[in-house]
Amino acid sequence: MNISLENRNALVCGSSKGIGSASAKLLAEMGANVTLAARSEDKLKALVSELDTSKGQRHDYITVDYNVQADLRTKIESLASKKNIHILVNNTGGPPAGPIAKATPEAFLAAYNQHLICNHILATTLLPGMEADGFGRIINIISTSVKSPLANLGVSNTTRGAVASWSKTLAGEVASKGVTVNNVLPGATNTGRLDEIIENKAKKANKTKEETINSMQSIIPMGRFAEPSEIAAAIGFLASPAASYITGINIPVDGGRTKCL
Repeated sequence: MNISLENRNALVCGSSKGIGSASAKLLAEMGANVTLAARSEDKLKALVSELDTSKGQRHDYITVDYNVQADLRTKIESLASKKNIHILVNNTGGPPAGPIAKATPEAFLAAYNQHLICNHILATTLLPGMEADGFGRIINIISTSVKSPLANLGVSNTTRGAVASWSKTLAGEVASKGVTVNNVLPGATNTGRLDEIIENKAKKANKTKEETINSMQSIIPMGRFAEPSEIAAAIGFLASPAASYITGINIPVDGGRTKCL
């Protein structure tokens, strides 16, 4: 099975921590030249020095803020002018928790801008380079909520669904150019985002953090949360030449939690 990414360039968004960081490390181990992207320059500097260079890889980083779209577009256009990016990992922190009935229009607009619109800016800016080289992988890290909405995540459920539909539509349009577009749907994963969700759940239910964790893990057939590296493994496969005929799909990596197919 060919999973080598030597001589391929990857851009991993939200790569300063969690799933993004784990994905960047794995893609580098597979041979890719990785460009990290996030807001925290200190964390990016530290991570870029940790990435594998055993195959002659060259890594770098850019600082971006998804709340400033004009700056994002400028920096991505500059990156694309220097090298063709073959692998784009779209990864953005989820919107704040809360019931959908209490969500404001502003909350929806902010989430759509940070997820759907920024994903679109990134993909459309980098697509010409992918198409020119006949190899492209756009991988969106979203949520199992696109298959089954999650309680108390109203804005997130809505926005993730929009990204999934955007991804499926784009996949059909670019498939003939050697570009695949897929979604990875993480289940509960040991990240800072999960810590926030646990704390909110515990407070709302007047339970301890430990009780909340036990309750959440009890509905996962594997009985535990995922590690970021386990989500990264799915991303690495989809980025590889071995996944050349897989496009337009949602892949849950959730320990069997999602009840639907």
